[in-house]
Amino acid sequence: MALSEDEQRPSAARFATTHWSVVLAAGQRATSRSRQTLEDLCGTYWQPVYAYLRRRDYGVHEAQDLTQEFFTRLVEKNSLKNVTPEKGRFRSYLLGAVKHFLANERDRARAQKRGGGHRFVPLDVAGGESRCGVEPADSSTPEKVFDRCWALALLDHVLARLEEEFVGAGKRETFDHLKVFLTEGKGSTSYSQVADDLDMTEGAVKVAVHRMRRRYREILTEYVAETVAGPEDAVDEIRHLLSAVGK
Repeated sequence: MALSEDEQRPSAARFATTHWSVVLAAGQRATSRSRQTLEDLCGTYWQPVYAYLRRRDYGVHEAQDLTQEFFTRLVEKNSLKNVTPEKGRFRSYLLGAVKHFLANERDRARAQKRGGGHRFVPLDVAGGESRCGVEPADSSTPEKVFDRCWALALLDHVLARLEEEFVGAGKRETFDHLKVFLTEGKGSTSYSQVADDLDMTEGAVKVAVHRMRRRYREILTEYVAETVAGPEDAVDEIRHLLSAVGK
């Protein structure tokens, strides 16, 4: 989905509380709130890490164990104490952290001994395999697979947030019918068809879709803003992520 310059450029105020600030706080002191927020963040972005490991030729079970161990250390082993805002984009930081983790895992112990059996990130391995394309027919590098899966995870959360807003406003049926204009190819569904289904005019459907797309872009911008160091990075990050999934 193409974004205008104004739609892509978030205000500085949107960066007041970012994923980076959560990471920094977690590295400085352990609080129940910072831990929970970071664990939620791990739950959001485990798939890119898993996909990267799979593309690095780790088997399903080993990649699953390593993903769990990586996030266990990220949260519990004070791995964030040396992180600084100059690290830039959270996506780039996390990928670098995974590479560093693997370099230190050459002599790792048995999988069942890693992390003390602790499993706080629920892994839908089947979904991760199919969703991220860890074994694509092309020759994508592990880094490209990571970025593609990162973008897909982000877009999933954007759509889920939009769905929550529609449901909260009592518009579940409207969302179910209009979301095709966000998730499917152009021309796959007609405005007239949706208008008949929702008992609306075609013009009203077009207005509703326009508003839905605008809100989708706003949420996407907010989410990207939470993963970069400043407003100047957001435009490039959005372009990069949309390119990663062919949008």
